[in-house]
Amino acid sequence: MVCDVMNKNIDTFRIEKDYLGEMKVPAAAYYGVQTARAIENFPISGQTVLPIFTMAMVSIKKAAAMVNVELGCIDSKIGNMIILACDRILNGEFQDQFLVDVYQAGAGTSHHMNVNEIIANITIETLGGVKGDYSKVHPNDHVNYGQSTNDVYPTAMRIAALQLSKKLVKNLFALTETFKKKSKSLDSIVKSGRTHLHDAAPIRVGQEFSGYADSLFKSTRGVEKASESLKELGIGGSAVGTGINTYPEYTGRIVEKLRKIVNLDVKESKNRFEAMQSSAPFVELSGAIRTVAVELIRIANDIRLMNSGPNTGLAEIDLPAVQPGSSIMPGKVNPVIPEMMNMVCFSVMGNDLSIALAAQAGQFELNVMMPLIQYKLLDSIIILTNATKIFDEKCIYGITVNEARCRDYAMRSLGIVTVLNPIIGYSKASEVVVESMKTGKSVRDVLLEQDLLSQEQLDQALSPQSMTEPGIRKIGV
Repeated sequence: MVCDVMNKNIDTFRIEKDYLGEMKVPAAAYYGVQTARAIENFPISGQTVLPIFTMAMVSIKKAAAMVNVELGCIDSKIGNMIILACDRILNGEFQDQFLVDVYQAGAGTSHHMNVNEIIANITIETLGGVKGDYSKVHPNDHVNYGQSTNDVYPTAMRIAALQLSKKLVKNLFALTETFKKKSKSLDSIVKSGRTHLHDAAPIRVGQEFSGYADSLFKSTRGVEKASESLKELGIGGSAVGTGINTYPEYTGRIVEKLRKIVNLDVKESKNRFEAMQSSAPFVELSGAIRTVAVELIRIANDIRLMNSGPNTGLAEIDLPAVQPGSSIMPGKVNPVIPEMMNMVCFSVMGNDLSIALAAQAGQFELNVMMPLIQYKLLDSIIILTNATKIFDEKCIYGITVNEARCRDYAMRSLGIVTVLNPIIGYSKASEVVVESMKTGKSVRDVLLEQDLLSQEQLDQALSPQSMTEPGIRKIGV
């Protein structure tokens, strides 16, 4: 591919060529002809690839240039300038030049060449040349030396996912800790348990919240464990995993450089063919994140139900009021943070399905659906990371409990009769429940009217705290 920079009468564009022909490229652009084709071919979503993924790919380019200079594969002057160009991008420059849509050419060749072209043109300019003059520094021959989209793209996916998942895990553990603290501070408050959304035996608020804490802890550990498989990199496999056009020591050296550049405990894959063919590690991580989302949906739904009201719902807990809840009903305050949490988790679950479908769609030595996997996985990690932090700080941390309401529900619950099974028997207890429902009288009143238990015995048997602990009631009848 040779660039034609002779068209001086048009100062807003330059003409570049590839083996498909000529293409106009904005004169000021650091990208080149292949990026320009991708911009024209894929005006799909208006969303460009996430910067953290681009930074992961640029980190690979930097490591490759370092190794290629050491091995004498590219001229040291050019190689060192490529390294400098990568550093400039990693420091935040040129972000407006990465313009390829997330829905692009299979395997991510479009974005990969976007990166190669930008690095090449930065280097050309640094060396005193004119953007597009690839006789000085070539996107393929120099920046991409010894590499292929097929090993660079999945390696960048692993690096970006590992970097992002660290913060997700941190935020999830912080949320877990908030639930633990709430569990301790609210442990004396008894409320009605509910199964099938109907009355059940009493439970303490602290016990309920302890269940939330442990379920989140376990699912977060699952994310940690799933992340481990991403640490094996297939970089060095080149086109199909064989390492064509690379020296035998190239892979070990580039992984060593990457470990320092990205500050991750990455390692060389034991089987580059597997690392390039299979997207199973991404499916595993997405599945673990989906499990977290399922737990968070369940918890957020409970929070919304407990907060329902304030006059016609359960109203067992109050959430921090963060914004007005209605454009027409004055004074209305809604559980907007748990609602947001639900929507994020629904999106995560949809992303997981897309990832699974894309992962099984790979053939032979390559999965061409990697751009979709990358986009959906990183999106899930980012939105869940941010939503978890907000859910923690703007909702769970500030929950207060309406203790009197909780106690009233607990003592009016038909489920309290369960504690009397060992005393009056299941059948008689069932009759008490039926009578209570028919007459509207409380369980306690029915028991007293039928002379099944004395006031003193009822006080002993229906002690709110004791009903939330293991044990079998033994009182005289």
